[in-house]
Amino acid sequence: MLILDCEAPGRDREHRVTGGAGVIETWKEAAIENAAAWILWGGLLIGAVFGFIVQRTNFCTMGSLSDIVSFGDWRRFRSWVLAAGVAILGVYWLERAGIADMTGSMYVSPSLAWGGHVIGGTIFGIGMVFSGGCVSRNLVRAGSGDLRSLVVLWLIGGVAYMTIGGLFGPARVAMVGAMTADLSAAGVSDQRLGSIISALTGVPFETAQLAAVVAIAGAILIWCFKDAAFRRSPAHLAAGVGIGLCVVAGWMLTALTFDEFAANPSIGSLSFVRPAGDSIDYVMRFTAYAAPGFPVVTTLGALLGAFVGAVSQRRFRLATFSDPADTLRNLGGAMLMGVGGVVALGCTIGQAVTGTSTLAAGSLITFACIVIGGLIGMKAMEAMV
Repeated sequence: MLILDCEAPGRDREHRVTGGAGVIETWKEAAIENAAAWILWGGLLIGAVFGFIVQRTNFCTMGSLSDIVSFGDWRRFRSWVLAAGVAILGVYWLERAGIADMTGSMYVSPSLAWGGHVIGGTIFGIGMVFSGGCVSRNLVRAGSGDLRSLVVLWLIGGVAYMTIGGLFGPARVAMVGAMTADLSAAGVSDQRLGSIISALTGVPFETAQLAAVVAIAGAILIWCFKDAAFRRSPAHLAAGVGIGLCVVAGWMLTALTFDEFAANPSIGSLSFVRPAGDSIDYVMRFTAYAAPGFPVVTTLGALLGAFVGAVSQRRFRLATFSDPADTLRNLGGAMLMGVGGVVALGCTIGQAVTGTSTLAAGSLITFACIVIGGLIGMKAMEAMV
């Protein structure tokens, strides 16, 4: 009897683990079986929630830098950083639960395009200042009735496609290729901090990645919540936590529906530079597509969520460019964001939150360079006034 009593808890634990894995497998089977519908409705919901949160909380990465420079107010910047911290914790849970495998993500490739992250991130940061906000902010403004942002988004998408494989494509490939480090040649499997630490120290990857998650996510949470003004601001807290969870939800949805031979051949989460171009291509060639992909539905969902948020607050207002100088400034910023976002492989959400959630070295570089570019852009704007 004593032996039976001692063995029972072990069997219970095994049953719980098996049961948890069984639930995940059931979800995955259901999701893959009808991946197009899951991506359509799940992605639309995630995008709508994201757009609604950004609109209602006034979340703005460019505005966060302006707040710091002009007023010494760090709350919106802390929201942005908190979103990344929440996403880091969420992605770590997704991997530990066996739901997602980040080695299938474009962010963790062993090819570290450090030059692209530095140059693209800086260019993107400058562009978002000239256009009065990053791509996600322009999406929300467009959903709130700002026709300027609609033009900006259209140009961002067009220039993004030109940079991927169009007129600017050869220059991008030559530049990025010349400034790319192959980490696998040094025995590093990918560019996640855990992999780099493991290769340098010999510590197992799982231990190294956990240490990186605890160190970075812990530092983020401590830094954000040590500020009393931030803790007392429900809007800034909601923005950081909500946007971080939207990114985690995107990873979870694409991981569950992932099948390289079916409707969702890759995993990812929220990003808005190339998806702006994908969305334009989709609406122009609607009949050529069996179903919209995750980037398209989340982009359209963000527009919808912003529209609902603006209408619910009675803040939906049509607006347009104020003068030729305003037009040129916004269009110039859009072009810079289109080029920079592709070269850096993402934007203030796509790299600074979604990419950073994987703890990829390139994403951390891009995050820092977007901030630097934003500050440069503000100095340039001051000089132009």
